Amino acid sequence: MKNSRSRNSYPITGVGPTVRPSVSRRSIKRALRRLARPPGSFDAQRYFRGDQQLRFYNIGAKPMRAYVRSFYKAHRHHWSVEDAMKLADDLITDPYLETKSVGIEIVARFRRSFRPKLLSRWKRWLSQNHSANWATTDAVCGLLIGPLLVEYPTIAGRLRSWSRDRNMWVRRASIVGLIPLLRRGIALDIAYEIAQTLHKDTEDLIQKAVGWALREAGKADARRLEQYLRSAGPSIPRTTVRYAIERFPTVTRQALLKATRTR
Repeated sequence: MKNSRSRNSYPITGVGPTVRPSVSRRSIKRALRRLARPPGSFDAQRYFRGDQQLRFYNIGAKPMRAYVRSFYKAHRHHWSVEDAMKLADDLITDPYLETKSVGIEIVARFRRSFRPKLLSRWKRWLSQNHSANWATTDAVCGLLIGPLLVEYPTIAGRLRSWSRDRNMWVRRASIVGLIPLLRRGIALDIAYEIAQTLHKDTEDLIQKAVGWALREAGKADARRLEQYLRSAGPSIPRTTVRYAIERFPTVTRQALLKATRTR
């Protein structure tokens, strides 16, 4: 009786440290094409309006992550984080969102081997517009930059200069990358300093990111967030304020909306 592969099987090829990234990239793209589905009730394009360069396989998170797990399982005893980074350097340039995501998630599996020198390489992905959408940028922040900073919190200050970068995705990462630290009550001073720099940014995705980070900072110290909003409020974009105050009680939210209204 012949063996048959189901649509949910994930054939892995190219095991070993000497595999060229281009070979792995081809095998990964073949696997993603097998998992692709036509736009239906879920159409990723809806969430990325205006981006004409980004393409989608419309693969859900669950099967994509299952594939990453199988890939990592086949390579973990043969690869280092540097091998994973070589592959991700290749995958991040691909026009498909899911291909970029696979590269990021494979690197994330080697997080125990993260070292500070990786930060500049991840910034390069952002500054060269290989992560030029909010989902890829936030994945880089949440899965790579954030865990690195949790392990090495003393390097968090490096993100100050990112907040003044000409590239919007680098600027977004300067604040979103801090969120895993903020959830631990760490780097609050740096977050508020970066927030002040970014308040003048006119990009909607920056204003939302700052509000998100301030909201997380407020979970660690709600009084400090309230005092900050009351003192700096009129200079803070309304989008940022509305995101930042989401966790406050209704009465406090209404008071802060009034107190932060532009005079």
